[in-house]
Amino acid sequence: MAKVLLVEDDVKLAELTAKFLIHNGFEVVQLHNGINAIKAIEAEKPDILILDIMLPGLDGFSICKAARGEFKGPVLFLTAKDSDFDHVKGLEIGADDYIIKPVEPYVLLARLNALLRRTQNDEVQSDSITLGELQIDKSDRKVYLAGDEVELTSYEFDLLKTLAGHAGETLSRDYIYKHVVGREYDGLDRSVDVRISRLRKKLGDNLEQPARLITVWGKGYLCSKSAWG
Repeated sequence: MAKVLLVEDDVKLAELTAKFLIHNGFEVVQLHNGINAIKAIEAEKPDILILDIMLPGLDGFSICKAARGEFKGPVLFLTAKDSDFDHVKGLEIGADDYIIKPVEPYVLLARLNALLRRTQNDEVQSDSITLGELQIDKSDRKVYLAGDEVELTSYEFDLLKTLAGHAGETLSRDYIYKHVVGREYDGLDRSVDVRISRLRKKLGDNLEQPARLITVWGKGYLCSKSAWG
């Protein structure tokens, strides 16, 4: 049974969401402000976080940013703000996905299950991917570059694992969304582009002329086989 930590200041919405998730097999811990969220993450050890953005005490962005040092599971934002700024900011600080309010219960359920499948699939695998000095440990969901661990979010790990698992091949956005995000690409979502940019920074790629994670214009992205030292 997967444990969800739900941080939502709309008590009625939180209660309805928790009831629905419990009915569908989840364990749910609720908080209605952001003040104690970090302590709750440490104490409850949830499998996944659902964070509202606008919270009393500490906003969802700040919670996500603070938690990412230790929490490796997926983070899903609930937001009433339908603006690129909010979405991109969330992705940049480590969110895996977001849903715009009002929340459709079965859409939320589908997103949660897709996020959890990504992490659970790796738990039954013991193999790794090695490209030069890049090593991806699938079972422990850890990445090392030249022997040093690289801190990645759950989404970033899955994206890198997918690209590295097809090193030398160009993967389309449609393929990436289906296999990493868990849904079809709508032609507008920028989340993969934001994550690629973050991965380049973390993996020491040249941001102006990337050699490791390469944009193939009009087609998608390619992970180099030979640029990892």
